[in-house]
Parts: sequence; structure tokens; C-alpha cells
Amino acid sequence: MTIDCDNEYFQIKQGTLWDGMTLYRLYRQAYTPWEWHRELFDYAKELGIPLFSTPFDKTAVDFLEGLGNPIIKIASFELVDVPLIEYAASKGRPMILSTVIATLGEIEDAVDVCRRAGNDNITLLKCTSSYPAPLNEANLLTIPDMKKRFGCRVGLSDHSTGNVAACTAVALGAQVIEKHFIIDRSIGGPDAAFSMTKDEFAEMVRRVRETEECLGSVSYELSDKMRKNRKFARSLFAVKDIKKGEVFTEENVRSIRPGDGCSPKYLPKLLGMASDKEYKRGEPIIFLK
Repeated sequence: MTIDCDNEYFQIKQGTLWDGMTLYRLYRQAYTPWEWHRELFDYAKELGIPLFSTPFDKTAVDFLEGLGNPIIKIASFELVDVPLIEYAASKGRPMILSTVIATLGEIEDAVDVCRRAGNDNITLLKCTSSYPAPLNEANLLTIPDMKKRFGCRVGLSDHSTGNVAACTAVALGAQVIEKHFIIDRSIGGPDAAFSMTKDEFAEMVRRVRETEECLGSVSYELSDKMRKNRKFARSLFAVKDIKKGEVFTEENVRSIRPGDGCSPKYLPKLLGMASDKEYKRGEPIIFLK
């Protein structure tokens, strides 16, 4: 990912949580050691949980292939590394590409190189490069645009606190949510401040599932309950006694609840016509168009 060098190029001083460190020191603290992977993959397999890891060079891609890594995630800052993406995509695994610091052209390059490698199983993650990320910088309307523009699945790499951004992203078409997770914030660590605990993560999953239920499908059909509730819709009623032959007026006919009369849309036609029968106050008007 980087080299152990402390000259000005490698110093972090961009107003982040990690200012004052070098890239090497930060990544040395945050990376997942290669020797942990086998045990983690084996344990996840026992639990029936799909586990994958993020490679940062070709040797890591090869290493993960040997573990049966089911998905290749390319981190945000590697999205500009087209040769790495091409090599990873050539393995035929589903690709997840985080887009946080990439220009539109660089996203296009990354998607194109995957497809040239014969891999169209691509998910793009919208992301905000702030840690933690403020909600007013999320720009989640980018998610449906990415889906339409690139013709692939979309998701959110979420560095905000809470679950509002994740649920909103799902409502906008996200199929993948990435969140930093920590067993206990008191443990500390580079991303502890914006990581979710177990209970918070479980709550997010519940809210996401509820959001999915709310989305449902496109339908203008009325359910049985909706049809039943049409009883309380407006319709035309006699609000005064009306004799046969008497003219319908705004004083003796009104659009009111309940819905047993004819539709209020017929009121303009009805006004000025002579009634063909006698109506008592409170009787529905049945107007045959």
C-alpha cells in the first residue's frame, strides 16, 4: 500500500482523525495481518457466513484466491489503480468498487476494465471521504444515477454515524451497505469513532429490512383493505330533501363522506339538471352518466 517513509509526501495532514501519522504507521496499525486470514476464513465457513478481504496488490489477490475468497472488494483509494482492478477482475469473482475519491472518468475506467476482463459482476459503492461523514455531504441521489449510468448494482460505503444514511441509500436502490464494525469502542483503534457496535449494527439491519418492506413494488391496485376503506371516501349526497323534478343545486347536493353515492367528478354535470326521483336528506345520489 505504501512504503515506510516519513518525508512530507507521506505525512497525514488533511484535517483527519489521523493527522500527525505517516501512511505507513497508520496502515501498519489498521491492516489485517495475512496470517490471520486462514483462521478467519475457516471460522466464517463453520458459521455459514461469507467472508472476503480487500487486496491491495496482485500478490494479495493471489493469496485470497488460495483461500476461496468469494468477492473482491477494491478500496476507494485503489480505484485509480487500473492494472490492479484488471488483474482482480480477471479472477471472475464479483467485484465491489468503492468510488469515494474517484472522478467520473476514473469510475468509468474502472468499470470498463472489469468488463474488458470479462467480468460484468460489478457493484459500485457511493462513499463520502470524511471520518465520520456528515449527513449533509452524503449526496445519496448519486446512487440511482450511478445505477442508471453504469448499468450495475450500487451500494453505500457508509462512514456516517447511525443508520439514517444506510436506510436512505436502500430506499434509493442500494443493494450493498458497508459499515465499519467494532466489538467495543473502548478498545480504540483508527476507526473506532465511526464504527458500529453489535447492537447498533443489528438495529441498522432491522431498519434496512423495514425500509425494504416499505419499498414493496410499483402497484396502483387496491388491496381488499383499501377497497373496504373506500367506504369513507367522498361521494355525492342529498343534503336537503329533493323532490322529483327539482333542480340539483350546490345547496341540495354536496360532495361529502361516506362513499356510497356517485363520484364527485359528476357534480358539474349534475348541477342544473332535474332530479328523476325524490331524495331524502342523507341519501346518496346515484347519477347515471
